[in-house]
Amino acid sequence: MEIAMIEHLTETHYNEMVRLRRHFHMYPELSFHEVQTPAYIAEYLRELGLDVQEGVGGRGVVGRLITDPSLPTVALRADFDALPIQDQKDVPYRSTVPGVMHACGHDAHTAVLLTVARILSENREHLKGNVVFIHQHAEEVDPGGAIQMIADGCLEDVDVIFGQHVTSSLDVGTVGYKYGTATGMPDDFTIKIHGRGGHASKPHAAIDPVAAAISFCNQLQYIVTRKSKPMEPVVLSITMFNGGHQHNIIPDEVEVGGTIRTFNAEAQNVMITELKKCLEGLVTTTGISYDLDYMKGYPPVVNTTDETDLVLTAAKQVSTVKEVQELEPDLGGEDFSYYLQRVPGTFYYTGTRNPNFKADYPHHHGKFDIDEKGLTNAVSVMLKSVFNYLEKESYE
Repeated sequence: MEIAMIEHLTETHYNEMVRLRRHFHMYPELSFHEVQTPAYIAEYLRELGLDVQEGVGGRGVVGRLITDPSLPTVALRADFDALPIQDQKDVPYRSTVPGVMHACGHDAHTAVLLTVARILSENREHLKGNVVFIHQHAEEVDPGGAIQMIADGCLEDVDVIFGQHVTSSLDVGTVGYKYGTATGMPDDFTIKIHGRGGHASKPHAAIDPVAAAISFCNQLQYIVTRKSKPMEPVVLSITMFNGGHQHNIIPDEVEVGGTIRTFNAEAQNVMITELKKCLEGLVTTTGISYDLDYMKGYPPVVNTTDETDLVLTAAKQVSTVKEVQELEPDLGGEDFSYYLQRVPGTFYYTGTRNPNFKADYPHHHGKFDIDEKGLTNAVSVMLKSVFNYLEKESYE
C-alpha cells in the first residue's frame, strides 16, 4: 500500500483513535488486575472480524488476521496496564480511578494498535501476509505479561515482531530508533534490616537499624564508583526507606528498597555480589541481621538490524515525520525483550512531546500526558513497516 493511502486512512481514523485513547485513560487498571480493559479490546477486535483469543498468558488478548497461512506473519505488540499514580491533570479524560493512571502511555499504545488493526482488517486485500495483534497485560510489574503470553502461544507461526512506545522525550514529528541493545536490566531489591529497639537516649543499649541502614545506603554508592567498571553504565537508586514512628524510640526494623540497572550479566553480578558483601559487613560491625529479597528484572531489549532498518525506512517515508533520530541505549526496562529472544524485530519510539499542551512531563509522573497528534505517526509508521516487510518477503 502506498504511503499516501496509509496517511489518508490514518487521518480518517484519527478521531476514533483519540476516543479509544481517552477511554482507556479514564478507566485504567493495574498490572495483573486488568479485567475491563482486555474485555473491551477483545470485543473491539471481534467486531473487526478477527480471530480473537482472550486470557492469553493470564490476561492478554491476541487477534489474528490470517489471509494465507503459507505467507509470512508479522506480530505487532501493545501493552495496556496502568500505574499506581494519582492523576494530577485537569483534563476531561482524567483518570476516574483514584490512585491509578496511565502515566506511561500504554493507553496510547493500545489505541494505536486497535487503529492499525481496524485499518488492516478493512484493507486486508492489500496484505501479502498475516498480522497478529498482541495486546499485552502487565508490562510494568515483573515477571511481566510478555513471557506468560509467549508460553501460551502468542508467537506461534510469527516471523517478525514490531513494537513502539510513545515518549515525552521526543517532540511530535520525531521517531526514534536504536540498533542492538536498547534497554537495560531493571533489578529491584528490598531489604529488611533487623536491630533491637530501645530508648533514643541510650543507643548503646540498642542495635540501631536506622544507623545501619544509612551506612548501607552510603556504601552502595561506593560500589557504583569503585567496584563497577568506569565505562560500564550502572544506575543504583534507593527509592524506599521506611522505619520508626516516634522521635525518642529506636525502632526494631528498617526497610530499604531500590533498583539496580545494568546492561549485561557481568555488571549485574558484580553489583549483586558487592551488595551482599555490604550487608554482611553490617552484620559484623553493627550486629544487625537482615532479609534480602533481590529480584532480577527483564533482560535487555536487543533490536535486530534488518528490522530496525525497515522501520527507519518506513519512518522516512511518512510525510508527517519531520525527524528520524538514532537514540542512545537507556537503563529503563521493557519486557518486549522476551519477544525478541524468540523472533527478529525492533522496538522504536514515537515523539508525543508538546509543551504548548503541557505534554512534556516525564513518564511515571502524575501530570504525564501526550499530544495525541503524535499518534498519527505511530500508526502510519507501524502500517508502513508491515507493508514494507511483507512486500520484501514476497520477493525473496
